Amino acid sequence: MHTTVFVNPYAGGGKAPRIAAKVRAAFTQAGYAAQYEEPRSVEEFRGQVRVAINAGCKTLVAMGGDGTLQVLVREALQCPVTFGIIPSGGGNDFAAALGISNWQKAVRVIALGKSRPVDLLRVQFKNFSAVYLGGGGVGLDADAASLASQRFANWRGRLRYLAAAITALRGFPGVDVELQFPSAGLPGIQRRVLLAGALNTPSYGGGLRLAPEARLDDGLAEVVLIEMLSKWAVAALLPHLMLTGELNTHRVQRFRSSRITLKTPEGTWFHGDGELLGQDPCEITVLPKAIRVLAP
Repeated sequence: MHTTVFVNPYAGGGKAPRIAAKVRAAFTQAGYAAQYEEPRSVEEFRGQVRVAINAGCKTLVAMGGDGTLQVLVREALQCPVTFGIIPSGGGNDFAAALGISNWQKAVRVIALGKSRPVDLLRVQFKNFSAVYLGGGGVGLDADAASLASQRFANWRGRLRYLAAAITALRGFPGVDVELQFPSAGLPGIQRRVLLAGALNTPSYGGGLRLAPEARLDDGLAEVVLIEMLSKWAVAALLPHLMLTGELNTHRVQRFRSSRITLKTPEGTWFHGDGELLGQDPCEITVLPKAIRVLAP
C-alpha cells in the first residue's frame, strides 16, 4: 500500500468514522487502494504515521479537520511524502483553501493524484517551535479555540467557533500586542486589539473569512488585526458573519509579510489551527512551498 488514510474518530463530533465506509467504497470504485488507520490518541496517531513512512508509504491522508492534518504534517514534515485531506472536522478551512469542499471531491482529488506545493507557517517560541497550516494568533480567537475544542466540540462549522467566541467575549479585556515586520519594511505596531492573527488561508474557525486575500503558495502570511470592540459592536457583526463568514467592519487592518515578531503580556496564549501552542513572545515565519498536497 502506497497510501494510508488516518481517520480521526473524534473529528467533527464523530463525523469522520461515520462516513469512513462511504469513503472506502468510493476509493474501491475508483480502483484506488489504501490502508486505513483509526488512532485513538495523538500518540497512537504519531506512531502510526511513523510506521507508515518506514513501510514506504508515499501518500498520507488525514480524514478529519485542520487539527488532524496539522498533526500529520508535523510528524512527517521532513519526509518525502505527499499529503491529502478528506474534510470531516469541525473546521475544514485548509481543505476549503485548496478547493476541496466535501469528502466526495476529496476522494476524486486523491484518486487522480495531482499535487501542488504549499506554504506552512512556523511559530518560534523561546525554547521550541511548531508549525501550523492555516490560521493562528492571539486574543479572543485563542480563548475561543480552547472553548471550541472542549465545550463546543460537537458543534459544526463556523457556529462552533462563533459560539465559543461569544462565550470568551464575556469579560475579555483585549490583548496588548507589539508587532514588527522585519522582512516587509513596514512600521511596527503597538496597541490593544480584540485579536491579532497570522493566516496562510483566507478563513479559519470553520469559514470565518478574516483574510480573503491570503494565498497558500505566495510566501506571505496575512496579518489581521481587529481593533478592540464593545460587546454591542461585536453583536452587530454576528448576523452577517454567521450567514456569510465575512467580517463586515472597517475596524480591521491587514498586512502581508513573510516574517512577523509578536510580543504580548506574559501568559497570553498563541494558537495555530485551533490548538494552543505556546505563551512566550514569538516569531512567525513562512516556510515557502514546504509540503506537497493533493489538490484539484
